[in-house]
Amino acid sequence: MEKSCSLLVHFDKGTPALANEIKEALEGNDDTAKVDAMKKAIKLLLNGETIPQLFIIIIRYVLPSEDHTVQKLLLLYLENIEKTDSKGKILPEMILICQNLRNNLQHPNEYIRGATLRFLCRICETEIIEPLIPSILSNLEHRNPFVRRNAILAVNAIYKLPQGDHLLVDAPEMIEKVLSNEADQSAKRNAFLMLYTCAQDRAINYLLTHVDKVSDWGESLQMVVLDLIRKVCRTNKGEKGKYIKIIISLLNAPSATVVFECAGTLVSLSSAPTAIRAASNTYCQLLVTQSDNNVKLIVLDRLDELKSSHRDIMVDMIMDVLRALSSPNQDIRRKTLDIVLDLITPRNINEVVLTLKKEVVKTQSGELEKDGEYRQMLIQAIHSCAVKFPEVAGTVVHMLMDFLGDSNVASAMDVVVFVREIIETNPKLRVSIVTRLLDTFYQIRSARVCSCALWIISQYCLSLSEVESGITVIKQCLGDLPFYMATEDGDNTNESSRRSQQVNSITVSSKRPAILADGTYATQSAASETAFSAPTLVQTTSNLGNLRSLLLTGDFFLGAVVACTLTRLVLRLTEVQTSKFEVNKATTQVLLIIVSMLQLGQSSFLPHPIDNDSYDRIVVCIRLLCNPDEQIKKIWLQSCRESFVQMLVEKQQQEIEEIKAKAQVLLAQPDDLIDFYHLKSRKGMSQLELEDEVQDDLKRATGEFIKEGDAANKLNRILQLTGFSDPVYAEAYVTVHHYDIILDVTIINRTKETLQNLCLELATMGDLKLVERPQNYTLAPESTKQIKANIKVSSTETGVIFGNIVYETSNVLERNVVVLNDIHIDIMDYISPAVCSDAAYRSMWAEFEWENKVAVNTVIQDEKEFLDHIIKSTNMKCLTPPSALEGYCGFLAANLYAKSVFGEDALVNVSVEKQADGKLSGYIRIRSKTQGIALSLGDKITLKQKGGA
Repeated sequence: MEKSCSLLVHFDKGTPALANEIKEALEGNDDTAKVDAMKKAIKLLLNGETIPQLFIIIIRYVLPSEDHTVQKLLLLYLENIEKTDSKGKILPEMILICQNLRNNLQHPNEYIRGATLRFLCRICETEIIEPLIPSILSNLEHRNPFVRRNAILAVNAIYKLPQGDHLLVDAPEMIEKVLSNEADQSAKRNAFLMLYTCAQDRAINYLLTHVDKVSDWGESLQMVVLDLIRKVCRTNKGEKGKYIKIIISLLNAPSATVVFECAGTLVSLSSAPTAIRAASNTYCQLLVTQSDNNVKLIVLDRLDELKSSHRDIMVDMIMDVLRALSSPNQDIRRKTLDIVLDLITPRNINEVVLTLKKEVVKTQSGELEKDGEYRQMLIQAIHSCAVKFPEVAGTVVHMLMDFLGDSNVASAMDVVVFVREIIETNPKLRVSIVTRLLDTFYQIRSARVCSCALWIISQYCLSLSEVESGITVIKQCLGDLPFYMATEDGDNTNESSRRSQQVNSITVSSKRPAILADGTYATQSAASETAFSAPTLVQTTSNLGNLRSLLLTGDFFLGAVVACTLTRLVLRLTEVQTSKFEVNKATTQVLLIIVSMLQLGQSSFLPHPIDNDSYDRIVVCIRLLCNPDEQIKKIWLQSCRESFVQMLVEKQQQEIEEIKAKAQVLLAQPDDLIDFYHLKSRKGMSQLELEDEVQDDLKRATGEFIKEGDAANKLNRILQLTGFSDPVYAEAYVTVHHYDIILDVTIINRTKETLQNLCLELATMGDLKLVERPQNYTLAPESTKQIKANIKVSSTETGVIFGNIVYETSNVLERNVVVLNDIHIDIMDYISPAVCSDAAYRSMWAEFEWENKVAVNTVIQDEKEFLDHIIKSTNMKCLTPPSALEGYCGFLAANLYAKSVFGEDALVNVSVEKQADGKLSGYIRIRSKTQGIALSLGDKITLKQKGGA
């Protein structure tokens, strides 16, 4: 067994000090040199160098020194040297130390006394401590509080020793007397802590006799009081009524630490509405008063926990929680909005939306670097509010539409998606939204936002004036035709004549525009243009339209969207316009625009030609305008919108299912006892205790105290570690809780002999770390021993725990070893299904650098059955909606998502194809930010995908 260590000092052994150098420095009279030499000696000692010859030198030359630093280093040296021999007996030279320690305990200097008393707290040898006890006890009444508080710590440490109750028989009584007369807060804390750990009844008695003075005690003492209350109330729940009064009185303490602990203690001990309301008020005050972002995040976590278990009470605190948005930290703002969105009700929705609107307006100042990101979060929050409560959409939609031209594309995209959903779910707002969108369309500078806005215009411009305005706005944003113009030198007159006929509507002046490197245009004289033969753009206005500028960058996906929008508007015009002349005129103009876009896409002006998909879509538009068909017209004007409505319905159903999944399924046993609240005696009970009784009865009636499937889950987690024929049988119950793995190992001695020095030796592989050092046990014949082992987890990488049981018997001197089965810690214990938006999923997919590609190799022949099997095996959530997986086409692609307890994201894309022979082929791609989760999840899928258990 390794010796205990109470001192850690970093030491580079590259250039170790020589014993002779240290000896010379210690023998000198220079205190500074002695300090350096003692430090070197301590470092060598900590790194395993015993240097026994230095001990006598230190006794002769360092012990008499009056320098405080030297004396402190001497105590550190004495703390780390070996004080016993191989048989455990005290070394004779330690007698020399005892006299010096006694002198230090009676030294006139308070620092020497206090440092020596602190040193004695770390000494375990009773032979050294026993002769010093009278001197230690005399320091309990010293005039200086520094000496007294260290004397109390020394008494506490001695009393905890195996023979401490014999060395200090009446220590609790003595410390209780000291506590009653002590004025120093730190000394009182140390004394109360000793009573709490060694004589709990005395600590409780002292606390209850000084209830009125608890609020005046120091912060450190109040923290110990809270620890005591928690411990007492867990063991005896009937006693909590008298202690909750103390906790509520401490909620007004000046220390933020005490107030935070009080709120946590109150929530853990009581579920009464009064207590929960007091705790949530306290958390909200800390949220505003504390400047540390880490503190705010921890407080928000506590509020989130309260929201899950006491939502009705937290609803009233929603405006107090919203005050945390004043923090500039994005994580705090995001967590605050997440909490608030789960607490909105018809009663508070107007106040919440008004606050969010004010915050959106604040982001327009541009004072902070991340205003765009914050604005995006606010827009998403307002979107959620409007979806849940459509009546508030009218108060925010017009204000948000001002941000369609936002430089932050993600923010503008959120706005236009919000507008698209609101205009469908709120028919009364259709006219005002369409009018506003047409007025602000020219401000949009993003192709993605333009595409979504054009779809809205094409689907929701229903009246004649709206359709005509829509066509006009798009034409203005495209500018005059053509989009480009080729200019040749005078030698090629025929080509020049032919091109001039194509663009005869354009008047050529003596000055022509030329495109510059930054995309702007300058006027160029005809004289300098004679040598210029490359095609140039046609300048229409001083300010280039947004659609035109985007098209001239080669974005023909947007061009196809423009063509589809104009086509749909013309088809709509045929329904609302009675004049055929106006319809034909609009059709002709739209055809001219579409053909011009095709010419631009096939010209040499752009660096790359139009893509085939966009070309095909635009050609379909031309054919439909030239040869209208009623069936196709119905598809364009009705079916597309119906698909969008169906998508919204599915999205709403998915949200309802997620809420149901989060809700706790509570079961009550039919034979549970029911306490009738109104028949109970209320004598001597406070209002808080009465509320607690009611809440406990409700929880018992609804089954909240019962965890469903506990017994079955426990049986599933029992692992057999040894064989039935081994002399020692062992099995383990594995509990995985966030960052901790607890092994509850049951060991049974199956022999007729006593097993001595039995030790469970464990080792780990992967990101697992053992917390405790193994201990030796003695096991009687056919008896059982329960051993707990704690293991820390630092990542989601799959780990392995292995080891053996070592023991000795009285008959055989050699140690016996029983090798244990390996325990594989499954990644499934760390990840849980999660949900994210499609945009967030794509963003993470592009950002994450670790990818694991697993080939599909399965006996399953149905694509959907294979997908369901992968979802079940990986404990992930399928983000692809069910409607997208309907039908049988021989192909299937789906996105899966999960989140680990460490905050890591796991993304999986399943792409499979059914071959001619009926087998499935394809790939499963896993992406994550860290290597461990990608590899572990890949191994899990490889193991499970064949359809095995």
